Amino acid sequence: MKAVYLKEPKNIYIEEIEKPTYTPGQGMALIRIKSMGICGSDIGAYRGVNPIVSYPRIIGHELAGIIEEIDDNNPKGLKKGDRVVLEPYLHCGRCYPCSLGRTNCCETLKCLGVHTDGGMTEYFLHPDFMLVPIPNDMPWEIAPLSEPLTISLHGLHRAKVSAGQHVAINGCGAIGLLAALAAMSYGAIPIIIDPVAERLEYARSLGVEHTICIPGEDSLEKIREITNGRMAEVVLEMSGAGSAIRQSLDMVSYAGKIVLTGWPKSETSLPTNLITTKEIDVLGGRNSAKEFEEALELIESGKVNARAVLSKVITMDEVPEAVRELSDYPGRYLKINALVD
Repeated sequence: MKAVYLKEPKNIYIEEIEKPTYTPGQGMALIRIKSMGICGSDIGAYRGVNPIVSYPRIIGHELAGIIEEIDDNNPKGLKKGDRVVLEPYLHCGRCYPCSLGRTNCCETLKCLGVHTDGGMTEYFLHPDFMLVPIPNDMPWEIAPLSEPLTISLHGLHRAKVSAGQHVAINGCGAIGLLAALAAMSYGAIPIIIDPVAERLEYARSLGVEHTICIPGEDSLEKIREITNGRMAEVVLEMSGAGSAIRQSLDMVSYAGKIVLTGWPKSETSLPTNLITTKEIDVLGGRNSAKEFEEALELIESGKVNARAVLSKVITMDEVPEAVRELSDYPGRYLKINALVD
């Protein structure tokens, strides 16, 4: 079968590998992959800038497909022929965070395509309890978008966002834009901050009323104006930029919440006196946990227009070239998904 194979940084191509063998009674399911999304982590692996990626590596963790083989007594009652998305965060189920249901921050967490081989293949073996059924009428190219939406939802859930709150979002990439659309579905008021004017214009076309283009606009002054002086009750930091992380403390209201979802490249110095003075809740937001069902419902109902972040649909054979293009021109697309014949 075909696989998107990353032999080493900057060396990506389609490789022929052995099709996995399904063995009954091991709690695994054989999935015929129908669609896959290219994520920023795939680009980081290609560039060789992610220290937790080892090579060679099959990339890919935004995946949807059809069950080819599965045990009849699987925990979710799934059956051969069912359409599913794959939860990509492999957890132990025994450590302290897993015991709390926070499997996204398992002490030995392994993400497909990062710590272990991913699913940009024609067939893939995956734990049967980590499969989530998708609606029969959901287009294949849309289904993998449920995974980045779960990241956005996890940030909103960590902050317990509610209707009427202002949610300042640093970063208007796919996850930041999905976070804004999801926040609107909750009745909250997103404010997106980004340096790319075209992305902010696109966000406004999708109904996001408040955008701030930096560095030309004063983000703090604009947030103060939008919130009538209160500042944002919630800040979702999704860029990973040190300056944005630092400024989150100024953007947030007294008694507000900051969720750090972006992955910074270096340590950021923070004035902890502001955290104390404002009594800010500073929260980590890693991956997602039990958010796939909600993500799929929001997409299926139209409450979140996930298709809006899908810039291009390609074939599996075109994925290596698309990864190279996304690496060279990161601002050209929001999301590229691939269909498998």
